[in-house]
Amino acid sequence: MTRFVFKMPDLGEGTVAAEVVEWKVRVGDLVHEDQVIAEVMTDKAAVEVPAPVAGRVVSLTGQPGDMVAVGAELVVFDTSGEAPAAAAAPAAASHAPAMGQVVAAAALAAEAGARVMASPATRRRAREAGVDLSQVVGSGPGGRIQPHDLDALLADAVASSAAAAVSRPAPVAAPRSGTEEIKVIGLRRLIAQRMTEAKRNIPHFAYVEEVDVTELESLRQHLNSGLRPGQGSLTFLPFIVAALTRVLEDFPQCNALYDEARGVIVRHRAVHVGVATQTPDGLKVPVVRNAGSLGFWALAAEIRRVSEAAKGNKARKEELSGSTITVTSLGRLGGIVSTPVINAPEVAIVGVNKAIERPVVQNGAITIRRMMNLSSSFDHRFVDGFDAAAMIQALKDRLEHPATIFIQE
Repeated sequence: MTRFVFKMPDLGEGTVAAEVVEWKVRVGDLVHEDQVIAEVMTDKAAVEVPAPVAGRVVSLTGQPGDMVAVGAELVVFDTSGEAPAAAAAPAAASHAPAMGQVVAAAALAAEAGARVMASPATRRRAREAGVDLSQVVGSGPGGRIQPHDLDALLADAVASSAAAAVSRPAPVAAPRSGTEEIKVIGLRRLIAQRMTEAKRNIPHFAYVEEVDVTELESLRQHLNSGLRPGQGSLTFLPFIVAALTRVLEDFPQCNALYDEARGVIVRHRAVHVGVATQTPDGLKVPVVRNAGSLGFWALAAEIRRVSEAAKGNKARKEELSGSTITVTSLGRLGGIVSTPVINAPEVAIVGVNKAIERPVVQNGAITIRRMMNLSSSFDHRFVDGFDAAAMIQALKDRLEHPATIFIQE
């Protein structure tokens, strides 16, 4: 046996170990070069690991959830010369027509000699329904089972089951017991770790303000009514992000990162907005870079692109880091108020709650307006409460007068 030892690769950015999230192969499997053999998680992102050689898997190091150090043995391959599965597939395919003819001939012979006569479609339906065709009386020539013969049998079975259900007393539900253990690994482990660190280390200052988005909703509907076929409809999010990029020019202390190792606040002139996105794997924060330099339609398209990439697990590693402030929204589940957790090392996060129509007092009269709350959190070590409130008030003013979102000052 010729052994090839594949070690955990250096995944960059100072990574010293990676967590095994999922093995894509098992011991004994034949793999081809560049076939994905595992998914591992660093502190930055999930990474698919390809096989460096073709061969048979001899051993795997670690179970899902285990940490494997960079440079430690990960997979051992036997490269003695056995053809891997991917390479063998074309050869097998070249014999497919002849093999197909043999299988088809055998199937025809078996059917011809069978006592039960029925079409392939009827046989398939019977097999899916768990019906033994030898128990069905066929009404066709020579006793051949017709589709309506099977229909009648199935209908009788349903009727009998219904009658039996009506005649017997309703069952009493048995008490449920037992537990299910779910190992916290991969992205869920990383989320748990970051949330714990953020809440433990960052004194959150929460600020909630209601915003009248009636005019903004009118503009949104007007723009959506003129969209080209296939062009994604606008949500409130691109308007909020566009307004936020304008507001942060006057509140640079909120568009900043805290470098704890150096004890330095790094204020950014460019606004790189993290868009908190719920995915099947958990919460991810893809980044819209230089959001303030994008035109409105380009901004809306980029928000949609990075969000869909994150949901489809297609976002590149660099698209999941580097934000300077985050916007989070629960969409239709937005509720009235939320307390978003800061995406460290950032110092601010803006949460978007649900927009609903409700009665408000305007100019001394009760009227119906569309209202939405903004729930924000700030790192109180570096953003004073007054500045936090002033920033959200400035954002509120832009959203309530949407023309100002598009005015460059």
